[in-house]
Amino acid sequence: MMTYQPPAGARDLLPLDVAQKHWIENRLEQVFQRWGYHRIITSTVERMDTLMAGGAIDQEAVIELQPVAGKRLGLRPELTASIARTAVTRLARVTYPQRLYYNANVFRQATQGSHGGQQEFYQAGVELLGAGATVADAEIVLLLLDCLYSLSLDSWCLILGDAQLTQALLTPFAPEQRQAVRQALATLDRVALDDMGLSPDLHRHALHLLDLRGHPEDVLQALGKLALEPEAQTAVERLKSLVALVRDVINTGGDSQRLPSGSQRPALTLDLSLIQPFDYYTGLVFEVVTGPEQGCQVLGQGGRYDHLLAVFQGQGQGFPGIGFVLNIEALHQALLPTGYLPQDTPPSDWLVVPTAPQAAAAAFTYAQTLRASASLVRAEVHLADGEPPAVIRDLARQRRISRIAWIGPDGLPDIEALN
Repeated sequence: MMTYQPPAGARDLLPLDVAQKHWIENRLEQVFQRWGYHRIITSTVERMDTLMAGGAIDQEAVIELQPVAGKRLGLRPELTASIARTAVTRLARVTYPQRLYYNANVFRQATQGSHGGQQEFYQAGVELLGAGATVADAEIVLLLLDCLYSLSLDSWCLILGDAQLTQALLTPFAPEQRQAVRQALATLDRVALDDMGLSPDLHRHALHLLDLRGHPEDVLQALGKLALEPEAQTAVERLKSLVALVRDVINTGGDSQRLPSGSQRPALTLDLSLIQPFDYYTGLVFEVVTGPEQGCQVLGQGGRYDHLLAVFQGQGQGFPGIGFVLNIEALHQALLPTGYLPQDTPPSDWLVVPTAPQAAAAAFTYAQTLRASASLVRAEVHLADGEPPAVIRDLARQRRISRIAWIGPDGLPDIEALN
């Protein structure tokens, strides 16, 4: 007999998986709403030119569908490009800033060489559109911290970078060398830098960049000793202001009061080799990773993208935007050892049992009466005929149902509470 399985790269979520996933999503949604963000839902299927965001997203990451009426379509690999497209076409007359959040699945082509690699992912995230100042960057970073506090995660690190500053620091290298140098910096691969055949001056510069990672104040002090172009210097000052503002709130403001009991304040790292998976970032970039004991897994990431909306606007005008995404599967794995996630699916409160075939209608009516309570009441009707009461009681106990309503032919309930 053929055994039917989900396709490679997909998986089924059973009721307990769903309950745990919703536990995470519901807490994140409450935080988003407390900060004044509103949910947006965009199409799962988009035109390929939207999904590639003017070349910022690699076509190989997109799962492409069969063309429809000559138009190339694909499944969204992320939400930011779709929301940018929506903002240009559907939010043109709203007031700004716009605070938007989403909770959705995305699809990405499995990387080459991976057998059955995951292709469907669940994400929750926010986009703040129309605000470009440092205070907007701070809002997004502090919102991200609030999300992590709400999940009681206490072993993670926030890594900050700046895409514009990183590009400026790579300018001395030849264009064909920059990506290889950047990759070597990101992986701390000193050997790769040694093997690139760089001139002595460029090699020294590359090794200096290798050290631009660590405590933010130390990295910023080291940057202050470099001869930087005005735009790069502006980026340094912006990072300095952001770090100071975030630290001030963490140390003296409301976020510090939301730290889980016994946990430490979040570790902040400045890393100017930080690479994001999509190439539309123009300023601040960041990611959150678990501690070494959990394999330094990426829980979320984001950054500023001040040119993305112009791709869909057609007029070439920049429009500020910044956001982040949290990976629900990664959060799920990080939370499993904590014991905070639900360990069981919620049981029904009532089992309504018709004691005779002619009592079935009355049983469904009584169950509906129970469900009509102002609070959530779970009531299910027993569907098997002729089972002895002892068997029904055992079934109810196995399913952790605490009350049985026996419905007789006269339609009246006989209530029994189980021990």
